[in-house]
Amino acid sequence: MSAKQEKLAAVLTAAPVVPVLTIEDRATAVPLARALVAGGLTALEVTLRTPAGLDCIRAIKAEVEGCNVGAGTVLDPRQLEEAAAAGATFMVSPGGSPRLLAAAKDSPVPFLPGAATAGEAMTLHEEGFTILKFFPAEAAGGLAYLKALGAPLPGIRFCPTGGVGAGNAADYLALGNVICVGGSWVAPADALAQGNWSRITALSKEAAQLGK
Repeated sequence: MSAKQEKLAAVLTAAPVVPVLTIEDRATAVPLARALVAGGLTALEVTLRTPAGLDCIRAIKAEVEGCNVGAGTVLDPRQLEEAAAAGATFMVSPGGSPRLLAAAKDSPVPFLPGAATAGEAMTLHEEGFTILKFFPAEAAGGLAYLKALGAPLPGIRFCPTGGVGAGNAADYLALGNVICVGGSWVAPADALAQGNWSRITALSKEAAQLGK
């Protein structure tokens, strides 16, 4: 395993769940991140699906202690460079195009590319990526499919994301080839709208105990 993959493994094994956060405004980012970290979830994926994404990464990086803030939905080399400049400590993509993989190899920031099939996983493994995002997890075959990949692909660990929630996260975490899971259920939209940080911390605490 390369040094970058080891660094990524350390980030992803710090807690069983990586919150996937799509944040609409910078003012929400810091209290949200602090609430999640207070509950024990320390690797936070801030998606670049909103115009505020990069600003949120910068704010969390500067103001929230005890967490690794990553950039999610990284789709091209430009976004990868911008996220690295904003302070992201890991990158996540739903897939892995040749241009994006080449840029990721040149970047000092660890990269978690996505795969939905055995062929995609094998191709990424050949490129040196031993930890992959399994996305969209439920739509791509769920628990049964991911379990089936374990025997033929023993050198790959997955972070299933997409349709993973409080009801099935523990089942995914019980699989031997799962390093952690990603999900948004720990930061529900109504709690964000209300600024109900105590509820988010409570959900984070519950999630942090999964798989133990």
